[in-house]
Amino acid sequence: MIAFEHVNKQYSADAMALRDISLSVAKGELVFLAGPSGAGKSTLLKMIAAMERPSSGKVIVNGQDIGKIKPAGVPFLRRNLGLIFQQQRLLTDRSILANVMLPLLVTGAPKAQAEQRARAALDKVGLLERAPALPLALSGGEQQRVAIARAIVNRPQIILADEPTANLDRASADKVLDALKAFHSVGVTCLISTHDEQIIESAARVIHLQQGRITGTESP
Repeated sequence: MIAFEHVNKQYSADAMALRDISLSVAKGELVFLAGPSGAGKSTLLKMIAAMERPSSGKVIVNGQDIGKIKPAGVPFLRRNLGLIFQQQRLLTDRSILANVMLPLLVTGAPKAQAEQRARAALDKVGLLERAPALPLALSGGEQQRVAIARAIVNRPQIILADEPTANLDRASADKVLDALKAFHSVGVTCLISTHDEQIIESAARVIHLQQGRITGTESP
């Protein structure tokens, strides 16, 4: 479903984000990307979503070469992706229900259908009763679960989560991870970047990165 073939990403002469990355992820897999800050985890995930393009090599997602997708084709690619990136904040002036409805409304879904699916997504992450609340009334862990609901409301084939448990206490982090694993259990392919050792211990497959290179793959 996802393949990297000798991928390099260079931002400048002295800024190499990814170096000769080759990997594959099968449909329905749950894969963790592990490594310290600056290892290249976020860049790798952004390439799958066509937020970054490779400097050389190939990135294939659902049979599409990311390096060759035209700007007009990017929204169609992303309709099959659930994106949970740290810079994609919730809109603080709208209820969490409105936040989760937004991706559907943008793609032209009727308001009634968008609300029904948004409520179902919030129910799946255990926050349906908080639907009218504003984001700032929620804890950090609850806000992250809302972000997951927003990411899956389009029923994506792939979920990309960049440090989804960062800055959360253990109980909140476990709830966020449980929500992601629930979607994986029904066949959604999941890639999750993390430096949380406790999460890594529960993983089926971990790809370790260091300074833009893959340093190892393991099945704890």
